[in-house]
Amino acid sequence: MAEPLVPLPTVEKLSSRVIRVLGGNPGKFTLQGTNTYIIGQGPSRLLIDTGEGRPEWIESLKLVLDDEKITIDKAILTHWHHDHIEGVPDLLKASSGTIVYKKDPKEGWLDISDGQKFETAGATLRAFHCPGHTTDHMAFILEEEDAMFTADNVLGQGTAVFEDLTAYMKSLDSMAKQFKGRAYPGHGPVIEDGPAKILEYIKHRKQREKQVLDVLAQEKEGGWTAMDIVKIIYKDYPENLYAPAEQGILQILNKLLKEGKVAYNEGKKTWSLSGKSTL
Repeated sequence: MAEPLVPLPTVEKLSSRVIRVLGGNPGKFTLQGTNTYIIGQGPSRLLIDTGEGRPEWIESLKLVLDDEKITIDKAILTHWHHDHIEGVPDLLKASSGTIVYKKDPKEGWLDISDGQKFETAGATLRAFHCPGHTTDHMAFILEEEDAMFTADNVLGQGTAVFEDLTAYMKSLDSMAKQFKGRAYPGHGPVIEDGPAKILEYIKHRKQREKQVLDVLAQEKEGGWTAMDIVKIIYKDYPENLYAPAEQGILQILNKLLKEGKVAYNEGKKTWSLSGKSTL
């Protein structure tokens, strides 16, 4: 993250059917903290994600439940990363009747299938499987607002990390066609024009890919390592971001390798354009 973080309140009503509760876990990768969302308009509501188990989160959640005189019927988890699921035990202590859902669930939880609907008074969520950030990653379309909870594929500030760039690019393309309104991200502020932000993400990833190819087109004795490429492309960024940036560059390089556009020298751990030798 190079840009300053927008301050966010611990609890904020974002629409007539969406309340955001921060996870109490701000940090370099979690930004202002993990966003968890209470959804619906009746006495029984849905919850998306549970933070990472910080006491601040469950206390904030319980205050909202008391103030609004509501309960959580179902907790829906977007993906397996600890900062989205580790609050489940605290939630179940406070709300033993809550049913927990996640794609590829843990024991005692229920599975989520692509297209599955979760309904409550005033709100309908439709699950949309969009791997890339993780293989189990799910977004949810809020039908009444034509909005999407994008989880960690699209953030309110900065760009997202991913496990599989090819799958991620395909998911972004599909996500942009599923809704026309807001995006409620897994981290950061609300995005008013969700599809436009997703198109920005796609453009950004394509620009990064071109930057990598441009660097590889330059002659370098011994060839280019992934970190060599990072130090050129990210030269204006803080060095503490180089390690995570390297993982993203390796994802780009592996995608280009599959496409036959680059070659890899296993012995030297260097990369080159196809047809160019680093020997």
